[in-house]
Amino acid sequence: MPLLEFLAGSISGAVGLAVGHPVDTVKVRLQAHSAYKGIFHCIAKTYSAEGLRGFFKGMAFPVLTTGINNSIVFGSYSNALDYLTQSERSDRNQGKEPSAAHVIAAGCFSGLVQVFVCVPIDLVKVRLQGQTTTARYRGPVHCVASILKEDGPRGLFRGGMALALRDIPCYGFYFLPYEVTRKALTESGKEPGTYAILMAGGVAGVVTWALATPMDVVKARLQMSGAGGREYSGVLHCMRVSLREEGVRVFFKGLTLNSLRAFPVNAVTFLSYESLMKLFYPPKR
Repeated sequence: MPLLEFLAGSISGAVGLAVGHPVDTVKVRLQAHSAYKGIFHCIAKTYSAEGLRGFFKGMAFPVLTTGINNSIVFGSYSNALDYLTQSERSDRNQGKEPSAAHVIAAGCFSGLVQVFVCVPIDLVKVRLQGQTTTARYRGPVHCVASILKEDGPRGLFRGGMALALRDIPCYGFYFLPYEVTRKALTESGKEPGTYAILMAGGVAGVVTWALATPMDVVKARLQMSGAGGREYSGVLHCMRVSLREEGVRVFFKGLTLNSLRAFPVNAVTFLSYESLMKLFYPPKR
């Protein structure tokens, strides 16, 4: 049943997000604000002003909604791969490997599908993480209501183009290193073990975020625009202004944090997903 793949993606996504949210909060603040001198300065300022709770701002909302995001990504990818290869998951587990072109195409398709659903979710998460006080938004519901009041329904899709430019190509290259690394660490004719899945998931996360960070910076700045952040008219305007004022390095803000966060989060996410898929689809004897 294709729905089981969506369910496995949903659960694994929530587990992975819970692991990486504090680091993600620091990353968002570094990207959206220029007041911080670096990672440790941001951590120190956040802790001194808000305590430990400051690192978990906005977590409840994405934990409840990230299941939607990951279920779409993993479910769309798996079903697209079935269609492109004219095979099923059980066939691929028995050695019928998909081509790199099929993996990239299925990954890009999953990125495209999830963009339409996840732009408002990601916007609310970034707005809640980016505020250093509770003066503007009291929580996710209040945040959504405020955005609708100030900008109308279109306001919920602020930063959507940057998110699409980040996610569509990057999800194509999210699953490819996973498939390649998992295969390299698995003996021929055998099922991949826990170590192979963890390493493959971690490598996939690091590679993807290395590619995604420049557009992730632009996305965060566009999403904070109108919420105390600087106003930008669009993706190109944000890129021009950021480049002129802060140089090329601005597009790699948060890269170190993205990489440090990406390995454990994606390792756990893929391990959870593969474990659930084994439960839902027991190996054929």
